[in-house]
Amino acid sequence: MDLTHEEVFERYLYAGAVTRNPDAIAAMFTDDGVYDAPLAPDGHPLHRSLVGRDAIRAGISVYHQQPTYQATVNLERSAFTLHDTADPDVFIAEIDVAFDEPSGRRTTMSLVQIFRLRRGKIALLRDYFSELPSAHRRPADRPRSPTSTAPDRVSAVSGAVLLACGG
Repeated sequence: MDLTHEEVFERYLYAGAVTRNPDAIAAMFTDDGVYDAPLAPDGHPLHRSLVGRDAIRAGISVYHQQPTYQATVNLERSAFTLHDTADPDVFIAEIDVAFDEPSGRRTTMSLVQIFRLRRGKIALLRDYFSELPSAHRRPADRPRSPTSTAPDRVSAVSGAVLLACGG
């Protein structure tokens, strides 16, 4: 049974951000699946390219051992949009997750993820994300209206950012 794009996206977020389960993440990929993070800086704990389930599992495991970003997700300012493409096996997720830091400062992490599926599994995931360590934080310039108002979906998006931040 093939999953919808939304189901694949939500399961990926749940596995990566809510349960933080590298085995569950790896299981979503084809045996020869590829996870690419082309914008990850040199020395980043998540390698720019992980090829194959075992490498994806190992890479995500190392990444999850990193310290978490200390902030609260602001669900009202966070949003995501899924885009279908002409190819039924490809979809794009645009994600903006807003954070409120204990100091009162607001930050936003933006991600774009491009999924290519094969027989219901992720064959390629290109993950374009901005980091939130202090050197790379940018103030949130204005509140954003959610493009998807379902609370469980926005909560899942907030979890994706926690994954990207190592949280």
